[in-house]
Amino acid sequence: MMKKTLTLIMGLAVFGTAQAQQAWSLRQCITYALEHNISIKQQENTVESNRISLNTSKNSRLPGLQASASQSMNFGRGLTADNTYANRNTMSTGFDLGTSVSLYTGGQMTHDIRQKEINLQAALVDLNRAKDDISMQIASTYLEVLYQKDMLAVAKNQLELAKLQESRLQSLLQTGKIAETEVVEAHATVASDELQVTQAENQVQLALLNLSQLLELQTPEGLDVETPVIAQAQDVILPLPDVIYAEANGIKPQVQAQVLRLKSAEESIEIAKAGKLPRVSLSGGLGTNYYHTSGFPSNKFSSQLKDNLSKYIGLSVSVPIFNKYATRNQIKTAKLQYQTQQLQLEETRKGLYKEIQQAYYNALAAQKQCVSSEAAEKASQSAFELVSKKYENGKATNTEFQESKTRLLKAEADYLQAKYTFLFRTKILEFYRGVALE
Repeated sequence: MMKKTLTLIMGLAVFGTAQAQQAWSLRQCITYALEHNISIKQQENTVESNRISLNTSKNSRLPGLQASASQSMNFGRGLTADNTYANRNTMSTGFDLGTSVSLYTGGQMTHDIRQKEINLQAALVDLNRAKDDISMQIASTYLEVLYQKDMLAVAKNQLELAKLQESRLQSLLQTGKIAETEVVEAHATVASDELQVTQAENQVQLALLNLSQLLELQTPEGLDVETPVIAQAQDVILPLPDVIYAEANGIKPQVQAQVLRLKSAEESIEIAKAGKLPRVSLSGGLGTNYYHTSGFPSNKFSSQLKDNLSKYIGLSVSVPIFNKYATRNQIKTAKLQYQTQQLQLEETRKGLYKEIQQAYYNALAAQKQCVSSEAAEKASQSAFELVSKKYENGKATNTEFQESKTRLLKAEADYLQAKYTFLFRTKILEFYRGVALE
């Protein structure tokens, strides 16, 4: 029984480790980050705050209801009914229930509700923009992890080549075909390449740490990422900036938010204009009281409350005549804010177009760099294979071999950097077009 239990525990532990080390896709990383990122949660609270504000504005149309109760006692000399003063103690109790409702406010409540609705929509758009920003940060860090992992693979490949070369030179030394200095140089090369592997492993860990922090994970342990299928750079057709802008202008949150805030500023003008119009309100209520004077008989508490019950209803109209130009200045201020928001919208649209232009030409340059570096990497690979064969046949020196290997390492590193730079640039263009990052 104990043996079965231990076997089960070990099996669960292995399964848990496998689950913990499962590679994450870019889409999984983004989804997880959007659910756990603190800045996203803060923006969600802002949305909820705007939703509460809208609810408050809508409820302002409802009538208000107030209840009150009062108790007072008077002691000492007081004026009596026969116009003389005497020592009397009096006590009174009052109850009142009243309601009031605004019938007409010049449209202020209507425009205030519309403005709050627009502000809520703008807050939701701001939330989407925050999500977009986090998504782009995740994508950038995710690709950095892939780049560092590929650089680690290159470093390990270089180390394997160095070890094979070291072994070969050891054999040649034993047969007396080479000098011992060449073996010593090979040992130094292996040690240097081992250092490169260690440094590359550290870079991978740092990249995973950055990704785990964006994901709000407690530790990067067990975190790994999937390697996506990457299209050949020469096969990718980049859309022109005008095409991208035509799509982005209608969907990007930064533009949508400014459009909504322009509508909100328009409602502010109408709210300010409502200050010129009359206000009509309806009120009503009922009240009663109990009164007692010492030395005089009085009816029972319940009887007085019933006998003294009174009801009232009233209609009031308030017409603004002159408020020291406050309303006029409020209207002027609201109009200036509207004009400022128009300029802000125009600036945002121009800024978006500039960003798209910059992103397009960056992607175009990255595409050319990727194609060129790929060709250089293939040429360096061919040259290295040729030098290796010559070196094996004794027609090339160890120095020539090492120089060729170094050129290949640089070409491979340049190609990897160009490949992931181009991939990230294309992701940015897709991002502007509203394509989900994955």
